[in-house]
Amino acid sequence: MLELHGISDPGEEIIKKAIERNIKVVPVPGACAVTTALVASGLKTSEFCFLGFLPVNALEKKKKLEGNKYETKTLIFYEAPHKLRKTLESMQEVFGNREIVLARELTKIHEEFIRGSIVDILKQINNPKGEYVIILDGAKQNKNDIEIEERNSLSISEHYKFYEKQGFSKKEIIKQIAKDRGVNKNEIYKHFI
Repeated sequence: MLELHGISDPGEEIIKKAIERNIKVVPVPGACAVTTALVASGLKTSEFCFLGFLPVNALEKKKKLEGNKYETKTLIFYEAPHKLRKTLESMQEVFGNREIVLARELTKIHEEFIRGSIVDILKQINNPKGEYVIILDGAKQNKNDIEIEERNSLSISEHYKFYEKQGFSKKEIIKQIAKDRGVNKNEIYKHFI
């Protein structure tokens, strides 16, 4: 039995099987909800991450969202109308009040884009209908940059102790502090003489 996955359709596994059997695959261009929603969203389009439908289980959903909390690319999800409110509430809890766009009925007569912060959109969503594409603004900073920023708010002595607790040698610590702070390692070295 084929396990069917793809861009939220069974295509991926079918395509793989066709290629394995030397069957020619010819894509037919057409509307794709992901790209259609993204280009009209007004959010960053240069880089994006499509995550499809989130898990149904609340804990798994939260884990998936947490795993993408510091993603700086625009995030795109699909969601069913009866789950939309809960998903937006989970997103607000994990991501904060980021900018978001909801797109539905794309390329149809009742096409709709709802733009604003998650909090603002939650106030507007009363009786959602149709399948939704959720486009979420990426994080302003990735996790690594945030951690470096936090370390740089420490005094140099505290910064030193941070790396010392991790088992770094004195030479490695000085080199890492200099890298974190964007200065020459000799400048940090002088501090410890």
